[in-house]
Amino acid sequence: MPTAEPQPAAPPRRAWAADLLASLVTFMVALPLCIGIAQACGLPPMTGIVTGVVGGMLVGFLAGSPLQVSGPAAGLIVLVIQFLDEAGTLGKTGADAVVLLGVAIALAGAVQIVAGVCRIGQWFRAVSPAVVEGMLAGIGVTIIAKQFHDMVDDDAPKKILDGLLTIPAAIWKGISPPPDAKANHQAAAFIGVLTIFVLALWKSVAPRRVRLVPAAVVAVVLAVGVAEAGGLGVERVVIRANVWEAFRPVAFPGWDVFGLAVIWKAAFTFALIASAESLLCATAVDTMHRGPRTQYDRELIAQGVGNVTCGVLGALPMTGVIVRSSANVEAGAKTRLSSILHGCWLLLFVALLPGVLSRIPASALAAVLVYTGWKLMNLPGVIKLWREGRSEALIFLATAATIVADDLLAGVVLGIVLSAAKLLWAFSHIRVTRHDDADHTHLQLDGAATFVRLPVLADALQAVPPGRNLHVHLDRLRFVDHAALQLLLTFQKQYEATGGRLFINWDRIHAQFHAHRPADGEKLKAGAAANPEAD
Repeated sequence: MPTAEPQPAAPPRRAWAADLLASLVTFMVALPLCIGIAQACGLPPMTGIVTGVVGGMLVGFLAGSPLQVSGPAAGLIVLVIQFLDEAGTLGKTGADAVVLLGVAIALAGAVQIVAGVCRIGQWFRAVSPAVVEGMLAGIGVTIIAKQFHDMVDDDAPKKILDGLLTIPAAIWKGISPPPDAKANHQAAAFIGVLTIFVLALWKSVAPRRVRLVPAAVVAVVLAVGVAEAGGLGVERVVIRANVWEAFRPVAFPGWDVFGLAVIWKAAFTFALIASAESLLCATAVDTMHRGPRTQYDRELIAQGVGNVTCGVLGALPMTGVIVRSSANVEAGAKTRLSSILHGCWLLLFVALLPGVLSRIPASALAAVLVYTGWKLMNLPGVIKLWREGRSEALIFLATAATIVADDLLAGVVLGIVLSAAKLLWAFSHIRVTRHDDADHTHLQLDGAATFVRLPVLADALQAVPPGRNLHVHLDRLRFVDHAALQLLLTFQKQYEATGGRLFINWDRIHAQFHAHRPADGEKLKAGAAANPEAD
């Protein structure tokens, strides 16, 4: 099948104009998400804005995936919240907890840089799709569990399961708030529901000429207009007066901080999840355009540099993000200039118009994240996985459920272990066929003889009557591991002690078993000398 011809490069002037337009669209998508993700983490909105600026202006310049956009990600909200909770158990709250978070993020960035320099970027892509989808679904559920309460200006429970179980109570507060309510739950719920309706329907009902305007921008602008026109008393985004203070490095907490286990656990967790998400996103972006392909190690190093910078500035961690990246590509971006410019627009907007941001209802941003969480759950994807293979669907569900019940790292590790176990089970299949004639019994081994299916081989050998000439045929055997080798050696001694004889091609086993110890090699040579039969 012929491959598609590479798309010719656009003339420099046309590429510059396309990148300028795409950067404006990407900026409009990024702005509410940067603020909303920061709010969801319980941190000031500027922490998300700073990450967006660094992701555009710095990582965009260094990136190995030119059209990918980096910034704060909904997928890392859970990790940030968990870290801040663990820091609270150490007596670190407020600014002290943010400083510790910065240290963990900077260390995570350093891990990413080392991984990129060691050229292991490709390995971060070696994750089963079921695990990735399960991770995203688990993150989506945890986002909904918290943001649904914020969407009605209510306090969300700290535990994810409690947040899910109390969603009906939050809905009732939005419909019929209690007389002693401290917030206008009904007005906030109206803003939130309106925002979700716009997000869900914008592309299908908007005229073609204005469809390029991102749904999130339309929803947030409409929410601001309704809140202002109706004089609704809902919570608003709080922006500090001097936004430039957010770009100052945080104070170094001292070398003792590196002795805290919680710091190192968070650093490696951030590095693992952020790297996997960034590189999987880069792979998805590559399918959307016909320009330069991703250089994975360079992208990993760029993400590391960005996270080190964000950690020093006390901002949120970053990854490559699919929503902003797809918006960038769909808007016609040609080069990395689009991503760089979107970071510039973020910086200029918050520097020149901070008062505009302070009019945004918090419930509208929470609704954007509730909708994002719902999309991350990807229920059609679950149905597709179930149809393709129920084992993949079960890995998906186990990963997502563990993330919700425990934490993100535990869920991902469980998913990877289950995927590896599934592969081990699938590739360790062995079939033993038996044929008897006169004084001879023939066993045909087909597949791989490993410890996983050792009972199958053991049962077949034990079922052979004593005193016969047993021929074990290996021409269809692909692999033999140490456990199966020991079983055959032990069985030979026991069977021949009862008057039988075992005929087996020990040279073939020797060739297939590459990792045997010297002692095993001597046994194999002895076995081959005593039984020189070849298949």
